[in-house]
Amino acid sequence: MDAAILLGSFIVLILLRVPVAYSLGVSALIGAWWIDIPLHAVMIQIAGGVNKFSLLAIPFFVLAGAIMAEGGMARRLVAFAGVLIGFVRGGLSLVNITASTFFGAISGSSLADTASVGSVLIPEMEKKGYPREFATAVTVSGSVQALLTPPSHNSVIYSLAAGGTVSIAALFVAGIGPGLLMSVTLATLCLWFAKKRNYPKGEVIPLRQALKICVEALWGLMTMFIILGGILSGVFTATESAAVAVVWAFFVTMFIYRDYKWRELPKMLHRTVRTLSIVMILIAFAAAFGYIMTLMQIPSKITTAFLTFSDNRYVILMCVNFMLLVLGTLMDMAPLILILTPILLPVVTSFGVDPVHFGMIMLVNLGIGLITPPVGAVLFVGAAIGKVTIENTVKALLPFYMALFAVLMAVTYIPAISLWLPSVVL
Repeated sequence: MDAAILLGSFIVLILLRVPVAYSLGVSALIGAWWIDIPLHAVMIQIAGGVNKFSLLAIPFFVLAGAIMAEGGMARRLVAFAGVLIGFVRGGLSLVNITASTFFGAISGSSLADTASVGSVLIPEMEKKGYPREFATAVTVSGSVQALLTPPSHNSVIYSLAAGGTVSIAALFVAGIGPGLLMSVTLATLCLWFAKKRNYPKGEVIPLRQALKICVEALWGLMTMFIILGGILSGVFTATESAAVAVVWAFFVTMFIYRDYKWRELPKMLHRTVRTLSIVMILIAFAAAFGYIMTLMQIPSKITTAFLTFSDNRYVILMCVNFMLLVLGTLMDMAPLILILTPILLPVVTSFGVDPVHFGMIMLVNLGIGLITPPVGAVLFVGAAIGKVTIENTVKALLPFYMALFAVLMAVTYIPAISLWLPSVVL
């Protein structure tokens, strides 16, 4: 009955179109009242939920991503990807995937990836003879890997939701394998389409121009080496690397590239703060919601329910995947990570699944949800930038969904894809 009151009130509030953050907070208050917990205990959990040093990584990484997205770095990375592989058949689609890989490893945001890369490449791909729906599908699907590769702020949220027991650095390094696998899989699919549909070849860029493009892109690429190199060498923590990323992004944008106007900075900071206020409120209320769930022993009850269903780890993981895929299409990523991690992590760890491995499984699942209707935020942004209807974009995405599902199965059932690199470098 306790679970029905807590989860039922949350679902009712969501159906009434109450914002997710406030639905979590009100549900926590209702749950506390039901089990006779003083309401000030909930307030303490709300305050404590955002009073964590590791949380500083989120605003810094979001700000760094905003500076990079608006400061010309994405355009230069697209040009750099064109130098590397733009000359093959279907080269622009490969450039799209490669640029998303580079930019995702710098911004850590699928939305920023789609907006930045898409605004440059979707019109260019259409001009070269690619269908606009296909160009949009490539851009949208390619941006999912930004959620996996460092500096993914969703990895920070997962670490927080896991109670701080999972290392952010381990999650960052673990995301490299699945992220690269996703990029290679999507690039292979693009090559197959290029051959089947006879998409055009790109032009070979002259050597002098190619060298200039590479030098300009190098400043942006150094961001990911600074972040990962600093963490792995022990020079700074994952949280401190976020602050370093902001300083470096600001320096490159304002003093090296000099494309961004100083008078635009306050507007960008205002947009960033608005985004962060929503995220931090969500984290605060989710902490209270998780506290009430723990008092009601909901995670342990769900673990018991799974155990009665099956004692096979592979079957349980498939059930968890199915649940995450469905929920990922109905809610945004951050609230789902905050709500589901305290529930599902004890379940999967009881079957011997490593928490870092499960983090990658969750991020891939919910990343697919971001490009799937009815609540796919990245899908909507991509369709808007590509000026394509949602229906046509989803139709073009169908083979890409299959490719992403294949990656999900590989990440789920081959733990080494996620865990080998952390075991080597950490």
